[in-house]
Amino acid sequence: MSTRKSLSVAALFTAFFLIFTCQTFAAEKVLKIGVLGPFTGPSAQTGKEFKASVGMALETIDHRVGDYKIEPVWVDSQSDPAKASGAYAEAVEGKGIQAGVLNWHSSVAIAVMDVAAQYKVPHMFGFGASEVVNQKWQADPEKYSYWGGKGWPVPAKLEKNYIVALNNALKDGKFKPKKKLAAIYGEDTDWGRSAGGSYKAALLESGWEIHSEEYFPATQTDFYPLLSKYRKAGVAVVAGTSTSPSAITAFVKQSAEVGLKSVIVASGLGWIGDWYKMTGPASNYVLDSIPQLTTPEAQQWAKDVKERYGFNPSPSAGGLSYDGIRMFIKILQRTHELHGRLDKETIHKTMVEEVNTGKLTYGKTDGAIIMNEYKYTAETMPDMVVAPDAYFFPILQYQTGKGHIIFPEVWKEKDFQQK
Repeated sequence: MSTRKSLSVAALFTAFFLIFTCQTFAAEKVLKIGVLGPFTGPSAQTGKEFKASVGMALETIDHRVGDYKIEPVWVDSQSDPAKASGAYAEAVEGKGIQAGVLNWHSSVAIAVMDVAAQYKVPHMFGFGASEVVNQKWQADPEKYSYWGGKGWPVPAKLEKNYIVALNNALKDGKFKPKKKLAAIYGEDTDWGRSAGGSYKAALLESGWEIHSEEYFPATQTDFYPLLSKYRKAGVAVVAGTSTSPSAITAFVKQSAEVGLKSVIVASGLGWIGDWYKMTGPASNYVLDSIPQLTTPEAQQWAKDVKERYGFNPSPSAGGLSYDGIRMFIKILQRTHELHGRLDKETIHKTMVEEVNTGKLTYGKTDGAIIMNEYKYTAETMPDMVVAPDAYFFPILQYQTGKGHIIFPEVWKEKDFQQK
């Protein structure tokens, strides 16, 4: 081959290569999604579960929706509203996120709602459950429409079921307290106080006397004085919650150490995948309310997380966040189908017009592993529809690291047992 001919072939090859490369790069679009979670701080274990869920969910679509590559941007709330707000603003201004998903704390949700509204960034499936979130949203639905449907309803819709279950057991003779005396405890956050208010209202309504109502920092791990006070007073029911693994597990362990015989509601204990390693037999007879891994698909998901990330995932922090990000993927797919592009304007439009109205839902047929269906309506927003055939948590009682459903009756696996 002559030198001139060789150069011509080389030039032709180079031209084809450049055309192909340019087309490839031109087709490459990136959608940055902010994933808000406590990746450091007292609830960092929840952040680990979020990262595993997001990673596995994005793998199911090869990190792509249409001609967009989906890129997660980790926004660390540090379990602190002010730090979360700053981190979210930085994710918008400095990293270019066009939408957001997930969140753990109610106090963080209340703060970041304003940041999302300020930058008009649609955010979906935040777990901040407090009534304050709902009140703020409902006071200005247009402004806060950027804070989409929640991943957890207000405590009154679920937390009161502990007291319903205990009153049923009392009525059936399975629970025989010496006196109807109850105490309320919890972390000093919007979530903790909101849940505590739900327990208090349900207890008072059913004729219980309240011994005390006390809240503590999420970082607290010494509960011996408080638990000893409950024991001396003969408190029959101790009901409370914490999102901090170190706090809730310490509370349960120390209750056994001081010899407390009360029925303990430790709402949130099972949100930690390896909670039994942290509590041991002290968790026997404790009541909790978490969704279950009932289907083969859910159980396989849990095995996959254990294999790949080295921990046992919680159905709550892990399972719900996995369903949440996959529902958000469905929203992105629908947005691309409707508009041909993915940005904050089009994603927000889909959320308002299709998610908030109940037109777009996410359920078992879509691949949901925890709840039967995630559905929002104009009447329930920002909460989802709460019902046994939609979104619902059973009440469990633990024994040797396993939870058995005691409520509702149609799901019951075992009767309530008293210590």
